[in-house]
Amino acid sequence: MKTKLPDKARKGISDAPIEPKELLDRTLITVTAAAYAQFVAQLDAPPKPNERLRKTMNAPLPWKNE
Repeated sequence: MKTKLPDKARKGISDAPIEPKELLDRTLITVTAAAYAQFVAQLDAPPKPNERLRKTMNAPLPWKNE
């Protein structure tokens, strides 16, 4: 005769509650090698000049009240 396990014993780790701060540690995004290479290239590329970036870079520093 088989013994039936209680519900709590049958639950896997994926059923355990996840704290919000742990969510990123458990997120897996799969992409192709080409897509990953393109993503890394975009991260490594210098930012393209634009008006919003220029305004941000020329704004007064809030921690320097001189």
